[in-house]
Amino acid sequence: MSQGNNLLSSSIGRKITMALSALFLLLFLTQHLFINLLSVINKDTFNEVSHFMGYNPLVQKVIQPILIFGTLYHFILGFILEITNRKARGPQQYAYTNPSANSTWTSRNMIISGILILIFLAIHMVDFFFPEMNYKYIQVNPQDPTRYFPELVKHFQNPIRVALYVVGFIFLGLHLNHGFQSAFQSMGANSKKHTPTIKLIGSFYSILVPILFTFITLFHFFNS
Repeated sequence: MSQGNNLLSSSIGRKITMALSALFLLLFLTQHLFINLLSVINKDTFNEVSHFMGYNPLVQKVIQPILIFGTLYHFILGFILEITNRKARGPQQYAYTNPSANSTWTSRNMIISGILILIFLAIHMVDFFFPEMNYKYIQVNPQDPTRYFPELVKHFQNPIRVALYVVGFIFLGLHLNHGFQSAFQSMGANSKKHTPTIKLIGSFYSILVPILFTFITLFHFFNS
Protein backbone atom coordinates (compact mmCIF):
# COMPACT_ATOMS: atom_id res chain seq x y z
CA MET A 1 0.00 0.00 0.00
CA SER A 2 2.81 2.39 0.91
CA GLN A 3 4.54 1.70 -2.41
CA GLY A 4 1.32 2.55 -4.24
CA ASN A 5 0.96 5.79 -2.29
CA ASN A 6 4.59 6.69 -3.03
CA LEU A 7 4.00 6.02 -6.72
CA LEU A 8 1.05 8.40 -6.86
CA SER A 9 2.63 11.06 -4.66
CA SER A 10 5.99 11.25 -6.46
CA SER A 11 6.43 13.33 -9.60
CA ILE A 12 7.83 10.41 -11.59
CA GLY A 13 5.08 8.08 -10.37
CA ARG A 14 2.37 10.53 -11.41
CA LYS A 15 3.92 10.95 -14.86
CA ILE A 16 4.09 7.18 -15.34
CA THR A 17 0.46 6.61 -14.31
CA MET A 18 -0.51 9.59 -16.47
CA ALA A 19 1.26 7.97 -19.42
CA LEU A 20 -0.41 4.60 -18.79
CA SER A 21 -3.85 6.22 -18.70
CA ALA A 22 -3.01 8.10 -21.92
CA LEU A 23 -1.96 4.89 -23.72
CA PHE A 24 -5.16 3.19 -22.54
CA LEU A 25 -7.26 6.06 -23.89
CA LEU A 26 -5.35 5.97 -27.19
CA LEU A 27 -6.32 2.32 -27.59
CA PHE A 28 -9.97 3.13 -26.87
CA LEU A 29 -9.91 6.09 -29.28
CA THR A 30 -8.54 3.89 -32.06
CA GLN A 31 -11.17 1.23 -31.42
CA HIS A 32 -13.90 3.90 -31.30
CA LEU A 33 -12.71 5.28 -34.63
CA PHE A 34 -12.80 1.90 -36.35
CA ILE A 35 -16.36 1.23 -35.16
CA ASN A 36 -17.55 4.64 -36.33
CA LEU A 37 -15.89 4.18 -39.73
CA LEU A 38 -18.19 1.20 -40.21
CA SER A 39 -21.12 3.64 -40.29
CA VAL A 40 -19.69 4.99 -43.55
CA ILE A 41 -18.73 1.61 -45.01
CA ASN A 42 -21.74 -0.53 -44.13
CA LYS A 43 -24.56 0.54 -41.81
CA ASP A 44 -25.67 -3.05 -41.14
CA THR A 45 -22.20 -4.01 -39.93
CA PHE A 46 -22.08 -0.84 -37.87
CA ASN A 47 -25.39 -1.80 -36.23
CA GLU A 48 -24.17 -5.33 -35.51
CA VAL A 49 -20.88 -4.22 -33.95
CA SER A 50 -22.54 -1.42 -31.97
CA HIS A 51 -25.17 -3.81 -30.65
CA PHE A 52 -22.49 -6.32 -29.64
CA MET A 53 -20.52 -3.61 -27.81
CA GLY A 54 -23.68 -2.22 -26.24
CA TYR A 55 -24.90 -5.49 -24.73
CA ASN A 56 -21.71 -7.46 -24.17
CA PRO A 57 -21.40 -8.09 -20.38
CA LEU A 58 -17.60 -7.78 -20.44
CA VAL A 59 -17.82 -4.39 -22.12
CA GLN A 60 -20.65 -3.11 -19.94
CA LYS A 61 -19.52 -4.38 -16.55
CA VAL A 62 -15.72 -4.28 -16.87
CA ILE A 63 -14.37 -2.23 -19.78
CA GLN A 64 -16.86 0.66 -19.57
CA PRO A 65 -16.28 1.37 -15.84
CA ILE A 66 -12.52 1.16 -16.40
CA LEU A 67 -12.84 3.56 -19.33
CA ILE A 68 -14.83 6.09 -17.30
CA PHE A 69 -12.37 5.86 -14.41
CA GLY A 70 -9.38 6.09 -16.77
CA THR A 71 -10.78 9.17 -18.49
CA LEU A 72 -11.52 11.00 -15.23
CA TYR A 73 -8.16 9.96 -13.77
CA HIS A 74 -6.27 11.15 -16.85
CA PHE A 75 -7.85 14.59 -16.93
CA ILE A 76 -7.79 15.20 -13.17
CA LEU A 77 -4.15 14.12 -12.85
CA GLY A 78 -3.31 16.13 -15.95
CA PHE A 79 -4.68 19.28 -14.35
CA ILE A 80 -2.83 18.53 -11.11
CA LEU A 81 0.49 18.02 -12.95
CA GLU A 82 0.03 21.17 -15.00
CA ILE A 83 -0.75 23.32 -11.97
CA THR A 84 2.19 21.77 -10.08
CA ASN A 85 4.55 22.45 -12.98
CA ARG A 86 3.41 26.06 -13.31
CA LYS A 87 3.96 26.65 -9.60
CA ALA A 88 7.40 25.03 -9.78
CA ARG A 89 8.44 27.23 -12.70
CA GLY A 90 7.23 30.40 -11.01
CA PRO A 91 6.94 33.87 -12.58
CA GLN A 92 10.66 34.66 -12.37
CA GLN A 93 11.67 31.77 -14.61
CA TYR A 94 9.24 32.96 -17.28
CA ALA A 95 10.80 36.40 -17.12
CA TYR A 96 14.21 35.01 -18.17
CA THR A 97 13.09 32.42 -20.70
CA ASN A 98 11.26 32.46 -23.99
CA PRO A 99 8.74 29.59 -23.82
CA SER A 100 7.47 30.11 -27.36
CA ALA A 101 10.98 29.59 -28.74
CA ASN A 102 11.59 26.38 -26.79
CA SER A 103 8.24 24.60 -27.01
CA THR A 104 5.03 24.43 -29.01
CA TRP A 105 1.81 26.21 -28.09
CA THR A 106 0.17 22.85 -27.48
CA SER A 107 2.81 21.64 -25.02
CA ARG A 108 2.53 24.91 -23.06
CA ASN A 109 -1.27 24.86 -23.02
CA MET A 110 -2.24 21.22 -22.52
CA ILE A 111 -4.57 22.34 -19.72
CA ILE A 112 -6.48 24.57 -22.18
CA SER A 113 -6.81 21.87 -24.82
CA GLY A 114 -7.74 19.43 -22.03
CA ILE A 115 -10.57 21.67 -20.83
CA LEU A 116 -11.88 22.13 -24.37
CA ILE A 117 -11.77 18.36 -24.95
CA LEU A 118 -13.68 17.85 -21.69
CA ILE A 119 -16.37 20.21 -22.98
CA PHE A 120 -16.40 18.27 -26.23
CA LEU A 121 -16.73 14.98 -24.30
CA ALA A 122 -19.64 16.43 -22.34
CA ILE A 123 -21.45 17.23 -25.60
CA HIS A 124 -20.65 13.77 -26.92
CA MET A 125 -22.01 12.09 -23.78
CA VAL A 126 -25.20 14.17 -23.93
CA ASP A 127 -25.66 13.06 -27.54
CA PHE A 128 -24.85 9.37 -27.19
CA PHE A 129 -23.94 8.01 -23.74
CA PHE A 130 -26.80 9.42 -21.66
CA PRO A 131 -29.51 8.49 -24.21
CA GLU A 132 -28.02 4.99 -24.33
CA MET A 133 -28.16 4.66 -20.53
CA ASN A 134 -31.73 5.99 -20.57
CA TYR A 135 -32.72 3.53 -23.31
CA LYS A 136 -31.31 0.47 -21.53
CA TYR A 137 -31.57 1.17 -17.81
CA ILE A 138 -34.25 3.80 -17.18
CA GLN A 139 -36.95 3.36 -19.79
CA VAL A 140 -35.81 -0.26 -20.34
CA ASN A 141 -36.75 -0.45 -24.01
CA PRO A 142 -36.60 -3.76 -25.87
CA GLN A 143 -33.39 -4.49 -27.71
CA ASP A 144 -33.34 -3.09 -31.23
CA PRO A 145 -30.17 -4.07 -33.13
CA THR A 146 -31.00 -1.70 -36.00
CA ARG A 147 -31.34 1.55 -34.02
CA TYR A 148 -27.66 2.62 -33.87
CA PHE A 149 -27.18 3.96 -37.37
CA PRO A 150 -30.30 6.21 -37.35
CA GLU A 151 -29.34 7.50 -33.89
CA LEU A 152 -25.86 8.37 -35.14
CA VAL A 153 -27.10 10.15 -38.25
CA LYS A 154 -29.70 12.11 -36.26
CA HIS A 155 -27.02 13.91 -34.25
CA PHE A 156 -25.14 15.03 -37.36
CA GLN A 157 -28.01 16.87 -39.06
CA ASN A 158 -27.59 20.14 -37.16
CA PRO A 159 -24.84 22.33 -38.72
CA ILE A 160 -24.05 23.96 -35.37
CA ARG A 161 -23.61 20.56 -33.75
CA VAL A 162 -21.42 19.45 -36.63
CA ALA A 163 -19.27 22.58 -36.30
CA LEU A 164 -18.81 21.92 -32.56
CA TYR A 165 -17.68 18.38 -33.30
CA VAL A 166 -15.20 19.53 -35.95
CA VAL A 167 -13.71 22.10 -33.56
CA GLY A 168 -13.53 19.41 -30.90
CA PHE A 169 -11.65 17.11 -33.29
CA ILE A 170 -9.15 19.88 -34.06
CA PHE A 171 -8.29 20.35 -30.40
CA LEU A 172 -8.20 16.58 -29.95
CA GLY A 173 -5.53 16.47 -32.65
CA LEU A 174 -3.51 19.23 -30.97
CA HIS A 175 -3.75 17.41 -27.64
CA LEU A 176 -2.76 14.10 -29.20
CA ASN A 177 0.22 15.59 -31.01
CA HIS A 178 1.98 16.41 -27.74
CA GLY A 179 0.37 13.78 -25.54
CA PHE A 180 1.37 10.83 -27.74
CA GLN A 181 5.07 11.64 -27.58
CA SER A 182 4.91 12.71 -23.92
CA ALA A 183 3.32 9.39 -22.89
CA PHE A 184 6.11 7.33 -24.45
CA GLN A 185 8.79 9.61 -23.02
CA SER A 186 7.35 9.15 -19.55
CA MET A 187 7.56 5.39 -20.05
CA GLY A 188 11.29 5.69 -20.80
CA ALA A 189 11.24 5.62 -24.62
CA ASN A 190 13.26 8.82 -24.90
CA SER A 191 16.46 8.41 -26.89
CA LYS A 192 18.08 9.60 -30.10
CA LYS A 193 17.17 6.25 -31.64
CA HIS A 194 13.48 6.09 -30.69
CA THR A 195 12.35 9.72 -30.28
CA PRO A 196 12.27 10.62 -34.03
CA THR A 197 10.15 7.54 -34.77
CA ILE A 198 7.80 8.27 -31.88
CA LYS A 199 7.44 11.88 -33.06
CA LEU A 200 6.67 10.71 -36.60
CA ILE A 201 4.07 8.16 -35.49
CA GLY A 202 2.56 10.67 -33.04
CA SER A 203 2.25 13.36 -35.72
CA PHE A 204 0.69 10.89 -38.17
CA TYR A 205 -1.75 9.59 -35.54
CA SER A 206 -2.72 13.06 -34.29
CA ILE A 207 -3.52 14.17 -37.86
CA LEU A 208 -5.17 11.01 -39.17
CA VAL A 209 -7.56 10.40 -36.25
CA PRO A 210 -9.19 13.89 -36.22
CA ILE A 211 -9.40 13.89 -40.03
CA LEU A 212 -11.22 10.55 -40.08
CA PHE A 213 -13.59 11.55 -37.28
CA THR A 214 -14.29 14.81 -39.14
CA PHE A 215 -14.87 12.86 -42.36
CA ILE A 216 -17.42 10.62 -40.62
CA THR A 217 -19.25 13.64 -39.19
CA LEU A 218 -19.36 15.54 -42.50
CA PHE A 219 -20.26 12.40 -44.45
CA HIS A 220 -23.42 11.89 -42.40
CA PHE A 221 -24.22 15.60 -42.40
CA PHE A 222 -24.16 15.85 -46.20
CA ASN A 223 -25.79 12.45 -46.79
CA SER A 224 -28.63 12.59 -44.25
